Amino acid sequence: MSENLTYKKETVYKKTDAENISAAFDYAEGYKSFLNSAKTEREAVKTAIAMLKPYGFKEYSFGDEIKIGDRLYYNNRNKNLFVFVIGSDGASDGLRIVASHIDAPRLDIKQCPVYEDSGLLYFKTHYYGGIRKYQWVATPLALHGVVVTKELRCVDICIGEDDNDPIFYITDLLPHLGREQSKLPLSEGIKGEQLNVILGNIPSSEDDDDSVKAAILKLINEKYGITEEDFLSSELCVVPALKARDVGFDRSLIGSYGHDDRVCAYPSLTALTESLDSKHSMLCILADKEETGSDGASGMQSDLMLDIINEIANALKISPALLRAKSKCLSADVCAGFDPTFPEVFEKMNSAIVGCGAVFTKYTGSGGKYDTNDANAEFVAWLRAAMEKSGVVWQAAELGKVDAGGGGTVAKYISKHNIETIDLGVPLLAMHAPYELAAKVDVYETHRAIKAFYNFD
Repeated sequence: MSENLTYKKETVYKKTDAENISAAFDYAEGYKSFLNSAKTEREAVKTAIAMLKPYGFKEYSFGDEIKIGDRLYYNNRNKNLFVFVIGSDGASDGLRIVASHIDAPRLDIKQCPVYEDSGLLYFKTHYYGGIRKYQWVATPLALHGVVVTKELRCVDICIGEDDNDPIFYITDLLPHLGREQSKLPLSEGIKGEQLNVILGNIPSSEDDDDSVKAAILKLINEKYGITEEDFLSSELCVVPALKARDVGFDRSLIGSYGHDDRVCAYPSLTALTESLDSKHSMLCILADKEETGSDGASGMQSDLMLDIINEIANALKISPALLRAKSKCLSADVCAGFDPTFPEVFEKMNSAIVGCGAVFTKYTGSGGKYDTNDANAEFVAWLRAAMEKSGVVWQAAELGKVDAGGGGTVAKYISKHNIETIDLGVPLLAMHAPYELAAKVDVYETHRAIKAFYNFD
């Protein structure tokens, strides 16, 4: 009776078989490769398209025909991707939508970034998203992004990932002189304007005040054909120069930069490519700008999602309003995993336990559920049935204690269009750190959960 009437979270290792565990570890190898090749949203879009091409996906432009059986993608400014498949049932039961984001916290290079001081050349940065600034000093960094010249020539930059590349670096104060710094609150120990990236030290033969700057700008010009003025039209950032690696004696965890939220973006894609025979029409969204509020033309507050849905509705001869009302969405984003080192900020009964599978988060927000979507009970019950049918190991969780803080996802920007939406994702340790942790079995169960969602009748 107790077993039938009570509920408790259990680890995937107890609730599934050896074959599924082996599949999870195999799946992790592909995911690690994705992480290493997709450290920015532009790289994630490029990698995602390469993953889709072997399955017959074609690029869509507004005005193109859409019909049953089509496999299409819309590339929005190389920073945001909409992937859709028109199933055999067309729009009869709406769209199965999965939305994840492919941007991650980082340091962006400022528009006028280059300066020299005391024989060292620097880039000035502006941090992007919710970082803990002290974590970004004294760590190896790589430079990624694009520079677009006045002639509209787009130059791709990626320095620091190859073993033969140089890396970049932000200094911290030595402990011998850091007594006063150590007295400051953690959030003030390193200030935003101190996150300046060292570029080099060798001066040019010219005897002037900016001789290191002149020498390094010459190197940059010789290799990339760009000048200092071209940084005005660039999108450059520094990210950790670290590869995704197995963690622990048992290799059960993956350490990497950018789990949030590529740990959901990758399963969104792989579940889609494994569901191409589903009768349901599916829409997979890889969004930009989530970490800064989802604003802008490539964020989920843009009307582009509605434009895509309207095009599908018109092609299938259904009211866009009716199509949205029939649709269901997973806002695929991460959740904070319970960390026994810092138990004071968690309420354990309602926390995500690492290794216990995919996490459904009915609501996020902060305080009294401010700034959140809150999924209705009927939708949660429908998802329970979908997960049970496919044998997915999952858990329910919140972000932390009610008054400890909070956070949001793209869910509210989708549900406001009358689309049933809930958050689903992977529990992370050290979320938003330059190197985060995720359990392999949780990543794989998230893939299986999304696949079940795409296919459930």
